Amino acid sequence: MKTIKSTVYAILFVALLVSVSVSAQASSAFGNETLRYVISYKWGLIHKDAGEATLSLRRHGDRYDVMLAAKTKPWADKVYRVRDTLQGSIRVRDLKPLSYTKITHEKDKYARDEIRYNISGASTTGHVRKYRIRNGAPQTTENTLSASGPVYDMLSVFYYLRKLDYSQLNKNKVYTATVFSGSKKETVRIKSLGLEKIKLKDKTEREAYHIKFNFTSKGGKKTSDDIDTWISTDPAHIPLYLVGRLPVGEVRAYFLGS
Repeated sequence: MKTIKSTVYAILFVALLVSVSVSAQASSAFGNETLRYVISYKWGLIHKDAGEATLSLRRHGDRYDVMLAAKTKPWADKVYRVRDTLQGSIRVRDLKPLSYTKITHEKDKYARDEIRYNISGASTTGHVRKYRIRNGAPQTTENTLSASGPVYDMLSVFYYLRKLDYSQLNKNKVYTATVFSGSKKETVRIKSLGLEKIKLKDKTEREAYHIKFNFTSKGGKKTSDDIDTWISTDPAHIPLYLVGRLPVGEVRAYFLGS
């Protein structure tokens, strides 16, 4: 179930990346919005909705506050109950992250990871504080992450994609970003595989950009399976379909609307 959960989490992350960042290309500022997703499990003839997620963005003065909330559906709660929330603040003027919090409620476990950023020129330092409850007792650990160049987390990284030129993505160009994730650094690579025709959940066919996301940690070790996503070719560039492979079956994500 951990594998399923991590794959679902990665898919939510990719949906977050594509849908919000691309919409930003049409404007220098982000308007308040709420986006909704459904997550399903597919194995042979079994195809059942297992979870849902909501992404919201609100502007407060000189910062954006962003939240991604994900939860399993009632039937899936009986197998492995998940209530996860990502929260973050980002500067409006240059889209740099200010803070990030990941709150995890899974079965009877609770965890909270917090990152506070210090940006100096091209260098970024993240002070990480991790809360856990083990054997009924709270525990806190702290560490520091640092990197040069653009640095993001699992929420703010989608702003990196606002710079992408989708007309160039059909030429196998690879885009790379650094992500602070809890107590480690990850690298996400984004590559286009060109235009394809796909069949959607309602059986209609659409032409879409096929893009692959690859997640690795230090030394190039994969931190999760690759995620494939297909986004619409119209100016809105809505993610139409996302797929993550599992040892048994697939996890799929569908954009429901705003």
